[in-house]
Amino acid sequence: MKNEEKLNSTLHLVIEILIRLGFLLLLVAWCFRLLYPFVGIIMWGIILALAASPLFKSLNKKLGGRSKLTAVLFIIIGLILLLIPTGLFIDSLFQGVKEIKLALSGEQFKIPLPPEKVASWPLIGNKVYNFWILASENIEAVVMQYKDQIKDLAKILFSGVVSIGNSTIQFIGATIIAGILLATKGTDLFAKKFFTKLVGNKSEEYLDVFEKTVQNVVKGIIGVALIQSVLTGIGFLFAGVPYAGLWALLVLILAILQLPPALVVLPIIIYIFSTLSVIPATLWTIYLIIAGLSDNFLKPILLGKGAPVPMIVIFVGVIGGFLLSGFIGLFTGAIVISLGYKLFIAWINDPGDHVGIKTER
Repeated sequence: MKNEEKLNSTLHLVIEILIRLGFLLLLVAWCFRLLYPFVGIIMWGIILALAASPLFKSLNKKLGGRSKLTAVLFIIIGLILLLIPTGLFIDSLFQGVKEIKLALSGEQFKIPLPPEKVASWPLIGNKVYNFWILASENIEAVVMQYKDQIKDLAKILFSGVVSIGNSTIQFIGATIIAGILLATKGTDLFAKKFFTKLVGNKSEEYLDVFEKTVQNVVKGIIGVALIQSVLTGIGFLFAGVPYAGLWALLVLILAILQLPPALVVLPIIIYIFSTLSVIPATLWTIYLIIAGLSDNFLKPILLGKGAPVPMIVIFVGVIGGFLLSGFIGLFTGAIVISLGYKLFIAWINDPGDHVGIKTER
């Protein structure tokens, strides 16, 4: 009888625990679904807050410790830095679309005849020259011949504009979230408590890895890409290259993806030599080559300085993160693989006494 009562009591306890766990899992799943649309913005906000933390603290100190005022200034400056370039790019893109539309209709759009020296280019000279001649004399024939490619290009441009709009909205929300996080007291303490729950007494070490990795990726990947795109964009603009802003954006994207900007710079150099005289074309070529290769000395300085893990680990995380999660993966990939690397090294260096492995002391 007593055994039966114990069995019933145990069964009742198990059922009660399962019911509680079921409701807890339901609540967690429900919360996750409610927060899922905002996960990207929240992640960006945390990343921006970590990346801008040293700058925020310095500015806050100069303003006499008024964190709310500092946060407002941080948000305003961040939105200005975001919206002005985005607006200029979208305006430039729409101007380009208008010109493409004129080309498709064959109205008011004339392609100048190519210089004869284009035909002397090695390998591709004759093909480029003949195509250029055809485009300048009969643009409608070119449009009809490549109408499918032009439609695909138009779709890519449209999806690009939509993507830029979505990213801009996310960045606006993330900038506001970052300002709130930086101004809120107790954020650092909450982060330490969270890491303590995860990794125990090594929480400060891994929190330091988290912060340094974000800051190094922002400086070494995004920062270098921005510098390269600005330098090359200045060269494109003053060399008279059409749609300089669009080519500078392509350089930015390639640099973030760790692809050589030469994919954009070399065709621009060919165009410069076809439109300018030898001396200015040579000078602009030297400038653009230096700007395109600037990452070779900027990355070791910005990414390697104070890096908590080897640079190769961060690069692998950046590329893998982008392939897995898109643009946000540039950051999350580097952070996750850096934390994983630290955990792996800690495991390797563990004395192993608890599993019967003795090491010399």
